[in-house]
Amino acid sequence: MTRRQLQIVSRVAASVLGGWSFTWGFVVLGIALLLAAGMPYADAQTLLYLLAFLVFLAAFCWSFAAASATRVWAVLLGGGGAMTTLGWWLARLPAA
Repeated sequence: MTRRQLQIVSRVAASVLGGWSFTWGFVVLGIALLLAAGMPYADAQTLLYLLAFLVFLAAFCWSFAAASATRVWAVLLGGGGAMTTLGWWLARLPAA
């Protein structure tokens, strides 16, 4: 496989896998924050699932437009992991 082909495979993988990871983190963190704000779970879930499509679309397109594939991987996987961890932590806090 040539260097150019590896770059293309990396961008496609980043757009799909990294975009999914980032979107998952966004949804988890968003639901946790909305629950902490007092919104019912079903409403928070519906709202974040609707927004998730737009977030994934933006991450997918940005992964091809960005200058650095390394930055794309770092932002999408790092951001997704950070948001997922923070959302998990917020969900485990005792209710006030």
